[in-house]
Amino acid sequence: MSFIQAIENITPEIYENLKQAVEIGKWGDGRLLSVEQKELCLQAMIAWELKNLPEEERTGYMGGQECGSKKKKAAELVSDLFAPASGTRH
Repeated sequence: MSFIQAIENITPEIYENLKQAVEIGKWGDGRLLSVEQKELCLQAMIAWELKNLPEEERTGYMGGQECGSKKKKAAELVSDLFAPASGTRH
């Protein structure tokens, strides 16, 4: 069975078991995961998530990251929109 075929056979329950094993470094029966097993489990999780979960629920999702200068410009734009215009009467 290929890796892709194996991913297609992962159920939500199997996914949760893989996720827990990676998180705690052990299988459900207490046996430790080897480095290779951790890597394969994580690869399987990420592949399954791509197909089955929205982006914001996937492993490693960090949200809308912006650099500080963009955030500052956005804040200035908002304050400019609500600041009184100079030289106008209301």
